[in-house]
Order: sequence, then C-alpha cells, then structure tokens
Amino acid sequence: MWIYEKKLEYPVKIKNKNPKMAKYIITQYGGPDGELAASLRYLSQRFSMPTEEAKAILNDIGTEELAHLEIVGTMVFQLTKGVPPDVLEKMGLGAYYSDHDHAVYPVSASGVPFTAAYIQSKGDPIADLHENLAAEQKARATYENLINLADDPDVIDPLRFLRAREIVHFQRFGEALGIVQEKLGQKKFYMSKPKEEKLAESNKEAYGLKK
Repeated sequence: MWIYEKKLEYPVKIKNKNPKMAKYIITQYGGPDGELAASLRYLSQRFSMPTEEAKAILNDIGTEELAHLEIVGTMVFQLTKGVPPDVLEKMGLGAYYSDHDHAVYPVSASGVPFTAAYIQSKGDPIADLHENLAAEQKARATYENLINLADDPDVIDPLRFLRAREIVHFQRFGEALGIVQEKLGQKKFYMSKPKEEKLAESNKEAYGLKK
C-alpha cells in the first residue's frame, strides 16, 4: 500500500510551449529507458530479492520512479497544452495528435508504444540488480541528452533533478547488490556441514564471489 502525497516530487512550471521538445521528453515516459519501464521493473523484481533490505530498496526506487513518471508527463502536457493541431504537425507530432489529441500516452521519442518487452524480472537477484544498475546509467545518459537538446531553463531544471536522482538510484542499487552478495555467500547453518559448505561454494562461484 502507498500513501500518495498530491504534489509533484519536483515542481514543473513551463511557461513556453515547445511541442518539439515534448516529442523528445516523452521517451522518458514510455520509452525503453523511461520511468514507466523502470518502475514496473523494480516493483516486479522486489519479490525475488533474498533480503528485506534489498526488497525495501527496490520498493523505494520503484515507487519514486512513479513520481518521476508524473513529472515527465506533466512536462509533456505543459509543453503541448493548447498548441493548435497544425503546429503539432509541423513539429513532428501529427501522427501522435491523430491518435491521442493532447493527451499524454506512453511512447518513445520515435513513436513506438510502451511494451513490457522493455523490462525483465529474471528471478536471479544478481542478474536483476546488474540490469538495474545498467538501467539507471542509461536513464542518466538519456536525461543528459535531453538537457543538451533543451534551451529553456524551465525545462532544463526538472531534467537536471531527474538526472541527479538516477545517479542516487545507481548508488542504492550498488548497496543492494552488496547486501545480496553477502547474503548469498553465507553458509546455511541448518544443513549438514558438507552440504552447507558445498552450497556456499556453489553460490560464490555462480555469482562471481570467489576470490
């Protein structure tokens, strides 16, 4: 269960319309490295984490990604609100308008609708956490690209906030990886000693923990 605070995690107050920028930013709403994919990935993977600490980290980050999805959606909406159809068409959003009007819909910058194929929930905590580390770096890189394309401070400011949060998430997933590696390297004290030692060695070898 979540308690929803009815305000954006970071304020978005864009005064100047810019449909072309909205077309780029929307990739972080429904694109392969966007916030929707991140949230669904982490909130799905959390069930397979072997420690409560790791589950909590994925739950926290997955929840925050929903807040980031709200920020990105707000940016897209403010950048296009009230823009006439002919202007949207000139800015490359004619096909989008024909399907969705001025609504916010999860697609990539190239117009590909969101798909669950963007995410993975493998059930192997080490594999999942390594994927998450990579996902945060890809999202950071995308935000940096968007910042490079923007020239409006009202747009750049929230993009910088979102980029900074991707860096924090990367650090927290590194923390989760360390917790999980330590857990999987522990011996199972309820087993007979030979089986216990064999399983511990097997875990270390499988997850690259042997020195």
